[in-house]
Amino acid sequence: MRILLLTQYFPPEIGAPQNRLYELAVRLKNKGASITVVTALPNYPEMEIYPEYKGLRSVKEEMDGLQIHRSWIYVKKSKSIAARLLTYFSFVFTSFFTGIFRAGKADIIICESPPLFLGITGWFLKKIKGAKLVFNVSDLWPESAEKLGLVTNKFFLKCATLLEEFMYRHSELVSGQTQGIVRNISTRFPKVKTHWLPNGVDFDFFKAEKESDGWREENSFSERHFLLLYAGILGHAQGLEVILKAAERFRKNELIRFIIVGSGPEKEKLISMKNQLGLDHVHFYDSVSKAEMPAIISAANAAIIPLKRLELFKGAIPSKIFETLAMKKPILLGVEGEAKELFIEQASAGLAFTPEDDGDLAKKIMKLYNSRETISGLGENGYNFVRENFSRDKTAEEFWKQLQMLIGET
Repeated sequence: MRILLLTQYFPPEIGAPQNRLYELAVRLKNKGASITVVTALPNYPEMEIYPEYKGLRSVKEEMDGLQIHRSWIYVKKSKSIAARLLTYFSFVFTSFFTGIFRAGKADIIICESPPLFLGITGWFLKKIKGAKLVFNVSDLWPESAEKLGLVTNKFFLKCATLLEEFMYRHSELVSGQTQGIVRNISTRFPKVKTHWLPNGVDFDFFKAEKESDGWREENSFSERHFLLLYAGILGHAQGLEVILKAAERFRKNELIRFIIVGSGPEKEKLISMKNQLGLDHVHFYDSVSKAEMPAIISAANAAIIPLKRLELFKGAIPSKIFETLAMKKPILLGVEGEAKELFIEQASAGLAFTPEDDGDLAKKIMKLYNSRETISGLGENGYNFVRENFSRDKTAEEFWKQLQMLIGET
């Protein structure tokens, strides 16, 4: 089976889509597939081409048996919709020619969305190569952009919605990261074949017994400090102000510390807010490599995982949940809907707080702080739940069967 993976995001970039797609590709390769990846020159999340790739138009690489073709992309440090569209469509253009002239033959094309517009390239390559198209939806776009207020132009939203509907109807399989995404698509398009392709975790990498490698000591924290971790993109959707507002309630407790690791469009705003409020017990760290994350998670007592309180996010499952629980750390979850049902109500892997409610978050922090036995029990529950239901090996096996059926190999 020859698979062409089309995605704007891929390692060495750091982030949930990058890790998820890489891990899936490696597992499909191990099952006998020939994997070719067409992706952009690394630039995320700083929106700046990585130094080792600057000045290049295209690069061919090999990564763990995967053939990687990287093509040029326009990037600019700007939050304007015009700049974002130029970024998206520049890669639509260059990935199309890379896919035709360098990627070779394909039986299946897996196209990652967002960005939704990459579906244009996926559809044309499908036609040219005579391949089956799998459209993998990790975020319902343009709905999410509209609900977050990132896009307000009605004409643009209408065009994007038409493209979204076109891609669903012209794909042999539409996969979704959450059950909510799959239900949304299946309800609107009952004739479209769908598959739930959940995120997961590599238990050989995120090991529950992993030591913190002295991370606390290196960063001037003692074993007495109670560390609350947020690690990920510092973006609009996360509503990270809730962490800083909750932290303000603990300014007199020297032992409770808030660790925020990552980069993104809201970072400068959040650091400014920290300085204005005088929150010396909130510590910001730049993004780190995947290899460094287990030690940081191991050093934390619990993780805070928030999203804004929008109907849209009731179908969201932040990927950082899986790594945290794999290391037996409980979560403070500010996400309603599917994530809460799975990881709080079913798994008993943490405590839920009302999204964007810093008072409720502060109460739940105190509940964990006052009971280390509760922390241990919740962490054990979460580990067992993700071990049984969300290993990357199991996810890849089920997806592999779907791909085999598409090309008649079963």
